[in-house]
Amino acid sequence: MDPESKLKELGITLPSAPKPVAAYVPAARSGDLLFVAGQLPFVDGRLPRTGAVGKDVTLEDATKDARQCALNGLAVARAELGTLSGIVRVVRLEVFVASAPGFYDHPRVANGASELLVQVFGEAGKHARLAVGVPSLPMNAPVEVAFTFEVRLQR
Repeated sequence: MDPESKLKELGITLPSAPKPVAAYVPAARSGDLLFVAGQLPFVDGRLPRTGAVGKDVTLEDATKDARQCALNGLAVARAELGTLSGIVRVVRLEVFVASAPGFYDHPRVANGASELLVQVFGEAGKHARLAVGVPSLPMNAPVEVAFTFEVRLQR
């Protein structure tokens, strides 16, 4: 199924593509790859929560934040391509989790993003992934996700 139709079927409306918070572009294309810059879990221009996962943020909330990062990443991809139908497959995710000492469930947090992409793209949404803990993230966000998509070549 077309990813745009799948979003509608799932009752998901993508947000507006978030604006960069520093000196970078939201997406860069090279050949048949689209690299989407790391996305924070902004909702209406604000972070719903801040801090370290396992201390200030629960596993459940961090998983929701990773899902929101994926929605924001899809919004950036759509803004760049005009439609998500130009995405052939999700190649890779890089998931960074601001972690309290002793927090080791980074893969479970990352599943918030991964599972959404599989829902939207089916088999083409299955991807390679990096999920790591870091001491802090921009704006004290608990999660950041970057994306690599294979896209149809423009003619």
